Amino acid sequence: MADQKIDNLLNLAMDATSEERAKSENLNVGYDSSERLWDVIVKYSGPESGLGGEGIQVVPLLGGYAVVTLPESEIKAYSAREQIEFIEKPKRLYFETFQGREASCIMPVQEGKNGLTGKGVLVGIVDAGVNFFHPDFRNEDGSSRILYLWDQSIPGNPPKGYTKGTEYTKEEIDKALALGETEGRRLVPSRDFSGHGTAVLGIATGNGRASDGVNRGLAYKSDLLVVKMGNARQNSFPRTTELMEGIDYLVRQAVKMGRPIAVNISFGNNYGSHRGDSLLETYISNVANVGRSVICVGTGNLSLIHISEPTRRTPIS
Repeated sequence: MADQKIDNLLNLAMDATSEERAKSENLNVGYDSSERLWDVIVKYSGPESGLGGEGIQVVPLLGGYAVVTLPESEIKAYSAREQIEFIEKPKRLYFETFQGREASCIMPVQEGKNGLTGKGVLVGIVDAGVNFFHPDFRNEDGSSRILYLWDQSIPGNPPKGYTKGTEYTKEEIDKALALGETEGRRLVPSRDFSGHGTAVLGIATGNGRASDGVNRGLAYKSDLLVVKMGNARQNSFPRTTELMEGIDYLVRQAVKMGRPIAVNISFGNNYGSHRGDSLLETYISNVANVGRSVICVGTGNLSLIHISEPTRRTPIS
């Protein structure tokens, strides 16, 4: 019978053959096969002095926990000590970006036979801007992957057909990058003060240059279009009008270039009927039919509000 003071994975690992452990990504985590030693997590009560012993190394932690290194042959006897409440096998930690890509089945798409990378596709965001100096948004030669950056908050030179902000081209961004951050930001002063737009674009398109390829986004070879919405006003975020203009700009740019585009929107609100019939919602539905466009809208942040919507009642005449 399995020891009830030892967690199931550790019991399973000790019962498994070396071949079975080698095939598993989890069973050998915490085990040093050359020394035949385990690092385990222990919950104990009583004095620390009773935790050690010959061949047993102990690192006491706060709150009655400890990391204990001991021979596999000693684990069951160790669990029988009166002060030992439970022994747990360590688990492997993952970078969350890697785990998220794996869970969403993106990795087989990226690494499979066809190797989809986003090459030839435009990815656009309407958000809080972007740190265009970030290595993940630059090519191997140091030039920018961003083809256009429209900062609605900087007055001066709006795109044709629009009335606010300043549009920066790839050529201007490349010049700013070549000057270095201090001088370059004088030429292209657009910033992402919250970091939200940079994070969103990194998940979608980061090429992993900042992490030697470890934290790579989804469409990591795509070209980028960025809209930074206008400055937040008193007691508010940017307006839906600015969001609509940003979407319009991105889709028009893609049509002009004759290229497909995926537009990401990670802003939202909780106004309206939630039936998709507001002008903002119908606009997004309609513009998604222009050119080769896919518009992705983030969900989840306001989900707790939606579950408590009032039940519709039929008026009594």
